[in-house]
Amino acid sequence: MLLTTICIVAAAVSLHAQEDVTDAVAYIGYIPYDKVLQQMPEYATAQQSYDQLREKYDAEAKRAEDEFQRKFSDFLQGQKDFPRSIMQKRQTELQELMEKSVAFREEAQRLLAQAQEELQQPARDKLNEAIKTVARRLRLAIVVNTDNNTTPYIDEDMGVGLYEAVLQELGLAQQISEEQNPQAE
Repeated sequence: MLLTTICIVAAAVSLHAQEDVTDAVAYIGYIPYDKVLQQMPEYATAQQSYDQLREKYDAEAKRAEDEFQRKFSDFLQGQKDFPRSIMQKRQTELQELMEKSVAFREEAQRLLAQAQEELQQPARDKLNEAIKTVARRLRLAIVVNTDNNTTPYIDEDMGVGLYEAVLQELGLAQQISEEQNPQAE
């Protein structure tokens, strides 16, 4: 008797769940994430800080390159007059300078990528929160990033474009009106 009752309840729950699924419309939101991100003032500030940091690394790399070029030029000018031991010492110094320069450039690239990620993270967090707020308000199950042709087709009857709503949520409604009326300036 208990087994029969459990089977009847399970069947009823299963039928009810199937009815809910067929009645429900699964909406998907979509947004050009990077396009919105790049319009945020926080992103512009992060990019400016990144550019300043990159300029410092570039200046240091240029200084090291100039030092190498100077020493290499001195080596070429004096190589015919150097005894063998001095020649080998200078060649070793040049090799070490070149290796240090390459290592510095590689480390600089790694550090710059890390800094860019860290500088942009507050803007990304703010954008993600705005997307989540809009998606919940519209009762969306998922939001898809349409950047880089990652979603070549979205049925607009089944999906909801979030671009304008997210800009409004971020307080960037001015960008919407400027895009719709570019000659208003």
